[in-house]
Amino acid sequence: MPTLSLLLPSVIAAAALAVALVVLLRRPTGPDPTALARTITDAVARDTERLDRAIRDETARVRTELDASLTRAMEQRLGALDARVEALRGSVDQRLAAMQQDNAAQLDRMRATVEEKLQATLETRLGESFRTVGEQLARVQQGLGEMQALADGVGDLKRVMSGVRTRGTIGELRLEALLEQVLTPAQFARNVKPVPGRDAIVEFAVKVPRRDADGGSLWLPIDAKYPAEAYDRLLTAEQAADRAALEQARADLAQAVRVAAADIAAKYVAPPHTMEFGILFLPSEGLFAEVVRTPGLVESLHAERVLVTGPTTLAAMLDMVQMGVRVLALEQRSREVWEVLGAVKTQFEKFGAAMDVVRRRLELAAKGVDDVDQRTRAMRRALTQVEALPDPAAAAMLGPIAADAADAADAAGSEDDPPA
Repeated sequence: MPTLSLLLPSVIAAAALAVALVVLLRRPTGPDPTALARTITDAVARDTERLDRAIRDETARVRTELDASLTRAMEQRLGALDARVEALRGSVDQRLAAMQQDNAAQLDRMRATVEEKLQATLETRLGESFRTVGEQLARVQQGLGEMQALADGVGDLKRVMSGVRTRGTIGELRLEALLEQVLTPAQFARNVKPVPGRDAIVEFAVKVPRRDADGGSLWLPIDAKYPAEAYDRLLTAEQAADRAALEQARADLAQAVRVAAADIAAKYVAPPHTMEFGILFLPSEGLFAEVVRTPGLVESLHAERVLVTGPTTLAAMLDMVQMGVRVLALEQRSREVWEVLGAVKTQFEKFGAAMDVVRRRLELAAKGVDDVDQRTRAMRRALTQVEALPDPAAAAMLGPIAADAADAADAAGSEDDPPA
């Protein structure tokens, strides 16, 4: 619509001009055509101006009416929208109130259900607890009977343990189990003669690597002892609360341990074939505790180059031995690595010297090439006035050049190659 309003004056002016031209063309005689054309043009301009002014007034009036209509429509729409918003707010308030009431009712029902379930669960748990207590009391009663049977079995075991060979076998089995648990089979041996030239055989011996370069090993002798008679007398004196008998039993136990330690030191400890000490293994933790508790006993055994261990302390000592073996292996590998690095350093220094020689030779060769290049340029300048011969004549006179010979060989080789 605005486009038509803008084009209408131009169309009317064009039409008026066309009418005027037609009139002028049909009129055979009359006044001056130039004056008549100017008159018509002025009239058309005035009409066009009036039409343009009328169109602008009409456009302003229509725009004003459209603004007023849009304002009224927007006010009506906003009023309707406010009404709908108010209605929606009321509906939402009603629904929220209904949801709150429904949630409160559901919470009450859930509370009642939870209380019922808690009561039922509490009754069930209490019943199960009473039943479990009864079953445990029955098992305790049964355990008392089993303990009585076990006490009888302990008495039988005590009678079996009264034999020296049986006690020694039990100590050896306990010691072997510990060694197999901590060490590898290659790290210990059974029934070993640790000292060359002696017939004394130790039950077990651990291989300890040397720190020297020959890669040999030392023996760490371990012997299991179990002075059961002295230990049983000590336990009996403790149970009877007999102080004199307890002191006597403890002295007898210390003497038995000293005799066993002296036997180990005399038979199995002989540096440099063995370590500087041997190990006396006591297979019972209680027996080991009594020996350690005796004042001055462990220190005196250390002076005789014997260490007293129980199952726990022997396991810890074997772990230390295992760690020491790993440290020695790492040291040996580190020594080998350092030797390799030293050899590499020596060869690298030689390589650096060789590289210096090569560098100097390359510099001399580069200098020689520069000299040859300079002489070639001088010769080329001197030969600028000389006429060059054709290639066949030059080859016949001077012989083939190396580059030409190489090109000819490449061409011959390419002809001999089979097609792809």
